[in-house]
Amino acid sequence: MESLQLLLDGFGAALTPVNLMYALIGVTLGTLVGVLPGIGPAMTVALLLPITFTVPPTSAFIMFAGIYYGGMYGGSTTSILLNTPGESSSMITALEGNKMARRGRAAQALATAAIGSFVAGTIATALLVVAAPAVVSFAIAFGPEDYFALAILAFTAVSSVLSRSVVRGLASLGLGLVIGLIGIDQQTGQARLTLGIPQLLDGIEVVVVAVGLFALGEALYVASRLRHSPPEVMPVGRAWMGRSDWRRSWGPWLRGTALGFPFGALPGGGAEIPTFLSYAAEKRLSGGDEFGKGAIEGVAGPEAANNASAAGTLVPLLTLGLPTSATAAILLAAFQQYGLQPGPQLFDHNPALVWGMIASLFIGNTMLLVLNLPLAPLWARVLRIPRPYLYAGIVVFAALGVYALNGSLVDLWVLFLLGLLGFAMRRFGLPVAPAVIGLILGPMAEVQLRRALAIGAGDVSVLVKSPIAVILLALAVLALLAPLVRRLWARRSGEPVTASSQQD
Repeated sequence: MESLQLLLDGFGAALTPVNLMYALIGVTLGTLVGVLPGIGPAMTVALLLPITFTVPPTSAFIMFAGIYYGGMYGGSTTSILLNTPGESSSMITALEGNKMARRGRAAQALATAAIGSFVAGTIATALLVVAAPAVVSFAIAFGPEDYFALAILAFTAVSSVLSRSVVRGLASLGLGLVIGLIGIDQQTGQARLTLGIPQLLDGIEVVVVAVGLFALGEALYVASRLRHSPPEVMPVGRAWMGRSDWRRSWGPWLRGTALGFPFGALPGGGAEIPTFLSYAAEKRLSGGDEFGKGAIEGVAGPEAANNASAAGTLVPLLTLGLPTSATAAILLAAFQQYGLQPGPQLFDHNPALVWGMIASLFIGNTMLLVLNLPLAPLWARVLRIPRPYLYAGIVVFAALGVYALNGSLVDLWVLFLLGLLGFAMRRFGLPVAPAVIGLILGPMAEVQLRRALAIGAGDVSVLVKSPIAVILLALAVLALLAPLVRRLWARRSGEPVTASSQQD
């Protein structure tokens, strides 16, 4: 009952005219960005992080949440009409969605994706209302050693799951940890990795790193691979579904939601695994006769799993301060810009912010459904924007936003250096998300480690005296060993071993 009352208070905050405007801006921007290949919600939130200096926290996070959900919606449009997933979590949608479009059923594919996203997002947000207070009450018992073990679990899980190779994931994580060390050590007062540059004594701002690695790095990478021929966009009319489409879609929507939410809440779970599992489950349940030719179940289930995982991602982010995806890492950076630390105290000290953001998810879902069904032909036209203009604008906007932070040329140089680093990481297959998570969680892990060792008078065994810490560290070891076990199992069963697994 207390959660319901807090949610009603959150609706009171989210339904103000100003916050409704920010919600509409967020979902519109998110959908627009999700439609464009190569530009995901993480990149958009990163580009807009500089507004945290002028917009109130509640309004900013309502807009960011709208961008997050809108990006999940918009990614299906690119997958269906272009066979080009805007996000890795939309890859499965492209398998059947584009084949439906080629059969003249693009409208039905877009409709089942939009309605499935609405159903899954609404149910998953309701589960978030129930799950978040329960996790908060559990997290209150966490000590320094438990938070350190939680950070280690996040490092290993994200490095092994969000990359094709554990080695590459850990290498990206190491880069993020090194960047996080730059500045003055808060305990000893010693300058670390500043290269004698006074402007680096306070460290590199998370906004600069996020914009550089995500936005600028992606823009440079896509620009290096631009094709001058215009994309072939499938024609689409008004999105609609027949009675048979409804009958075949409602089951996959519910099953996809049941798969997506818990995976989103797991460290390193993400949206990729539940979308694959949903596709496999629907193929098995339907007999698979139409799969590979444009089965509507292959669009409905994965899209529901994709959007449900987005709400699941907010559970560890808000309750533990633990980002389990790239966009969640950028949202955590936004919290830090406001001097806020997600976790149990956030629910006690800033209930209006937390519950206003959760309530805005219900509102944003409704806005997205209204936007996506009638405006599908308009989003299809957006795909024809010339890429050179698009990515040149991103570079200019990123530079202006970062320069506006402190009016410092050093920030601009750091931005462009990080943009080149982000380009190189994409060029050589290093995932960006572990680097950002290492940058954000690294300092927290260092502080908690020092606190735990201080409490234990320097005895390292204090790190494994708590049952919670032992369980979390055991899960971290499993996350590292899982790819090795999968590779050994594949060899024993005679399945081919992929190149990426050989690189592990």
